[in-house]
Amino acid sequence: MPLNKDIKRVLVIGSGPIVIGQAAEFDYAGTQACRALKEEGLEVILINSNPATIMTDNAMADKIYIEPLTLETVKRVIKKEKPDSLLSTLGGQTGLTLSMQLAKEGFLEKHGVKLLGANPETIDKAEDRQMFKDTMESIDQPCIPSLVVNTVEEAVDFANQEGIGYPLIIRPAFTLGGTGGGIVNNEDELREITRNGLYLSPITQVLVEKCIAGWKEIEFEVMRDSKGNVITVCSMENFDPVGVHTGDSIVIAPAVTLADKEYQMLRSAALKIIDTLKVEGGCNCQFALNPDSFEYAVIEVNPRVSRSSALASKATGYPIAKVAAKIAIGYTLDEIKNAVTGKTYACFEPALDYVVVKLPKWPFDKFVYAKRTLGTQMKATGEVMAIGTTFEQAIMKAVRGAEIGHDCLISPKMLDLSDEEIHKRLYECNDERLFVVYEALRRDVSVDEIHEITKIDEWFLYKLCKLIDIERELAKGELSDELYETAKKLGYPDKVIERISGCKIENPMHAVYKMVDTCAAEFSAQTPYFYSTYDKEDEAEEFIANQNSNNKTVIVFGSGPIRIGQGIEFDYASVHCVWALKEKGFDVVIVNNNPETVSTDFDTADRLYFEPLTNEDVMNIIRVEKPYGVVVAFGGQTAIKLTKHMAANGVNILGTPPDSIDAAEDRERFDELLEMHQIKRPVGYTVMTTEEALETANKVGYPVLMRPSYVLGGQNMIIAFNDADIKEYMAIILAQEIENPILIDKYLMGTEIEVDAICDGEDILIPGIMEHIERAGIHSGDSIAVYPAWNVPDKMLDRIVDCSKKLAISLNTKGLVNIQYLIYHDELYVIEVNPRSSRTIPYISKVTGVPMVDLATRAMLGEKLADMGYGTGLYPNSPYVAVKVPVFSFEKLIDVDNHLGPEMKSTGEVLAVANSLEESLYKGLTAAGYKLGVKGGVLITVRDSDKGEIPQTAKMFYDLGFDIYATKGTSKVLTEHGIPNKVVDKIHESDDNTITLIESGKVSYVISTSSKGRIPTRDSVKIRRKTVERNIPCLTSIDTANAVASSIRSKYTEQSTEIVDINNMRSEKQTVHFTKMQGCGNDYIYFNCFDQNIDNPEGLSIRLSDRHFGIGGDGVILICKSDVADGKMRMFNLDGSEGKMCGNGVRCVAKFMRDNGLVDKDEFTIETLSGIIKVSLQRHYGDVCGATVDMGKAILEPSQIPVALEADENGRVVDRKVNISGEDYNVTCVSMGNPHCVVFMNNIDGLDIDTVGRAFEFDDIFPERVNAEFIKVIDDHTLKMRVWERGSGETWACGTGACAAATAAVLNGYCKKDTDITVKLKGGDLKIRYTDDAVYLTGDAVTVFSGDIII
Repeated sequence: MPLNKDIKRVLVIGSGPIVIGQAAEFDYAGTQACRALKEEGLEVILINSNPATIMTDNAMADKIYIEPLTLETVKRVIKKEKPDSLLSTLGGQTGLTLSMQLAKEGFLEKHGVKLLGANPETIDKAEDRQMFKDTMESIDQPCIPSLVVNTVEEAVDFANQEGIGYPLIIRPAFTLGGTGGGIVNNEDELREITRNGLYLSPITQVLVEKCIAGWKEIEFEVMRDSKGNVITVCSMENFDPVGVHTGDSIVIAPAVTLADKEYQMLRSAALKIIDTLKVEGGCNCQFALNPDSFEYAVIEVNPRVSRSSALASKATGYPIAKVAAKIAIGYTLDEIKNAVTGKTYACFEPALDYVVVKLPKWPFDKFVYAKRTLGTQMKATGEVMAIGTTFEQAIMKAVRGAEIGHDCLISPKMLDLSDEEIHKRLYECNDERLFVVYEALRRDVSVDEIHEITKIDEWFLYKLCKLIDIERELAKGELSDELYETAKKLGYPDKVIERISGCKIENPMHAVYKMVDTCAAEFSAQTPYFYSTYDKEDEAEEFIANQNSNNKTVIVFGSGPIRIGQGIEFDYASVHCVWALKEKGFDVVIVNNNPETVSTDFDTADRLYFEPLTNEDVMNIIRVEKPYGVVVAFGGQTAIKLTKHMAANGVNILGTPPDSIDAAEDRERFDELLEMHQIKRPVGYTVMTTEEALETANKVGYPVLMRPSYVLGGQNMIIAFNDADIKEYMAIILAQEIENPILIDKYLMGTEIEVDAICDGEDILIPGIMEHIERAGIHSGDSIAVYPAWNVPDKMLDRIVDCSKKLAISLNTKGLVNIQYLIYHDELYVIEVNPRSSRTIPYISKVTGVPMVDLATRAMLGEKLADMGYGTGLYPNSPYVAVKVPVFSFEKLIDVDNHLGPEMKSTGEVLAVANSLEESLYKGLTAAGYKLGVKGGVLITVRDSDKGEIPQTAKMFYDLGFDIYATKGTSKVLTEHGIPNKVVDKIHESDDNTITLIESGKVSYVISTSSKGRIPTRDSVKIRRKTVERNIPCLTSIDTANAVASSIRSKYTEQSTEIVDINNMRSEKQTVHFTKMQGCGNDYIYFNCFDQNIDNPEGLSIRLSDRHFGIGGDGVILICKSDVADGKMRMFNLDGSEGKMCGNGVRCVAKFMRDNGLVDKDEFTIETLSGIIKVSLQRHYGDVCGATVDMGKAILEPSQIPVALEADENGRVVDRKVNISGEDYNVTCVSMGNPHCVVFMNNIDGLDIDTVGRAFEFDDIFPERVNAEFIKVIDDHTLKMRVWERGSGETWACGTGACAAATAAVLNGYCKKDTDITVKLKGGDLKIRYTDDAVYLTGDAVTVFSGDIII
């Protein structure tokens, strides 16, 4: 069945920022899917908050919204773009959960959007723990004994059942990477983890499961189409038994230890499951298999593209995401061509003649105090993949490619441990287990004993023994050719062979390359991707010869596994470099070992080598490829590290010369450069020992910044406040045997500025200058960065441009350079210069429209910036403000302190683009997952150095209506400044303390800064960890806290921010004409939209209505063309919400239309959200002075108002007693196009309308909120009224409110029907006439002034 003809506009939901459990695999999958859809001529609309991805690149979709992935924002995009279908299975758990929520509440159906890829029933059967269990049982697929619970007590009862007991596994429903789950060994642990799991599950549901840790974990990646065709793409086996999350496990593809019967049994089960669930696309089935019998159980099923899909896809060359996208739009497997072979179809099952090993990359090098135990909650940030002809070769490649400081399986750390310690560690399941097992085998602990303790399959252990045997042979000190060849085939690099044998290798063997061939050699691959081994035949050489290309070859080195400090941004840059080189006519080769990325996709480069990025491995590739040049500038530190070795071997490194990279890192050389240009830097020195460090720190003066040279992501970087800090950190740094010196600088707490520039050796182009919200001292990757810099005067900007140009040219930069500056007491200091790609490249490229990597690649090749069409110097600012907000994964890492400092801790980032800083900041914080609560408490506990600034921050929160709690020292300062607060004891001071306060639910934010940190036993760390558990924003910098408070104060909501399509951004600010008008003092700002367009009236209303910082008014009204009336009115309140009707506004619209020639009559119609209104103008001396408006019939039926009260015998709510916020009122409810609640009372002048009005507006009986009118009856034809309007607060007049008041007065017998009733308001008088058929409103309409404003 070919393409479904009903599908024309597809919305794709991305997966958002990179967090542990959801990494770059969805960038790769989303990119592949978007391309597949565009190939079919479909219009693709994409929403994703992650700017660092290729997926959000302008060529990938027609419309791209880098917006928060929240329900409200996705709804707004759907309303704006009107897609006919939604592809939900390529955005990870985030995309799936959002799609489900939209489908279940009927939103998709209401807007005519079809869900592609998986229907809600399928998703529920796989994700809802109870339905999954029931479905599996219905098709006789065994599940592990378990119970779905919604309370902690149910979980405890289950554990106490006969045959269950401990340990148990807790799995929350609809969470990511096992978040909130874990293995529990007793009731205390069960209660704690279940409580947390229920809290984190969006449907408050947890599966409590009997633990079968020790069984084998097997995965099958399967595909199904709408016809019911099913295939197996790949089987995978975990090195670790069940109990370790598959994302934290070493994974082998294909499954290697299964007997044929076991394999066929599980394959059949997987196909049966996907068929029953009716998944259309890719699906991942995880099984537990009892190693001692044929007993198995289904662990879980992911009815979407997942992390395992990325691995299966890269392992087999089968483009799973592409095929899944084609299936979703109607194709079947036998109609889709396999793009790798170009000949076979997608129904052809791949066959592997090699072994693939995936090794996770954990962040524990960053988080020294983190709990390293592995369980059902994922902790890895990324992974590497290695391909070999044998398991031994593949695991050796994976270990040396993972960048964990190992070049083989012998771990230096393990060598120092006693036999007893090694034996004890075999029982610990953590990230070092592979090396512990290997060391145990080296010390002759038997395979049987290790298997008994770890449950790792004997097959793997015997393979490891094979490596140990060869090491023992090598250790004898005689290196025969035969022994050398055997070692090479098993994956040993030359330097390891030399180290173990003590022999120099005279004639190094060269690797040969095999093509990934998934069709068992029946068909040749069109997109060659290679892996190395050692034998005679070199398929890469053969392929290159057959290509007979006259093009020069360039090799681009990728960035290896994703880790904190080096994320997907570098893959973005590598891919853009490949594209730019291809455009220039080069044959491009990419070398990388990360299976999650676009760079390792089958069709990114001309050739792909899936190899470790080490000196020997890359030199082997260079020998075969004989490139014209290589590119290292886009692969982060991974690629940069290769530079010296390649340069020494005569390889042509394109772009910035290796010596310049060294000059930027070498303290003395860099200081000379700064001296030459008279550029300041914070005073600093290099040291090698603890003694030197202490001496230097005391000479410079505390606080000081300490860091090793040559680092990325601020690894091991800290601010030391005293001698004890220096000793603690030097011990950690020196333990890592870092050869390069340690840098110690005076720490200056100034404004941090970041510049990314392109240099051609003679001139530079700076697309934009960024300013960080947080002052220096917080790593740039963890700071909120704003473009363009908003607080820097032009004189300083000129200085920054001048210094950047001098530094870039002096370093002979050809390509990209990233420079970080510090402004302290109006002086510019340089922090560091990196002549390579940086983390902010994708962000700045997308918001400025300057294709930075493409231009940098051209500069590397010798082109001049002046000829590239983007000019030189500082590029003109975009009319938008763009904010990059970091995203963290603290909930996955136990015992990690979430206090931010100079060492990077974020795993990803989001981008927000809007018209103003406040609006962008609100969007950015929302996208990053901050729950921006507007009420509750704020707990403040800060270090002494912050006590000077904290009163101002606390005052902002206090003025916003928050209760302030503070620890004693902080409380004393706040009290001295007149800020009311409640003192809270520290943890050790009493049982009623900071922790119990956080657990009580009274606190919405915690502001916690401390000069000491990291160690989990400290009070401040415990407080901050508790906020992670309770999902409360924890602000560890005063600057971030101020930004959050400003964001709340700005009144923006998800409904009122601008949603920006970055493919169609304005190139300059817009000048619009406005007219300020008032009717009875009810003043609005009016825009004529007959001849101009207003993009975001919701946000504009918030900005312009402010009476101090804007034009001032009760809101904004747009006068638009209408298909059904003479004109159309759209009215927006102070808070940006759209009102259905405004009686005073509609009179002014009528006057405006007549005065400005939009109509040529005095009686006409105006379309509003509450229907078509008839207007009759009034004149005075020929000028329009007001109007009588037929407001239509008053609506009195409670459900239509709407109000959640029962109707009386007449079908109304009249003089009904209700309790609002603890007070009784008699109310009458009316709708005049918007809901009104009228209260008659005597003393309306003494009413605290701010409190009472707000209580009415937000009371639960009013589902759409309400306008509240408080009325004093003067006589039977005169009323006095005060009004609280929803979204705006008290206003001087409200036309619909006056109509509702007159209606209520007639219904309550205070006034007569069909007579003129005068309603006296703050802004003047309105005349209302109530009849059975209509309510008539008469009042003035006055033009106040007109003008132009830039927005």
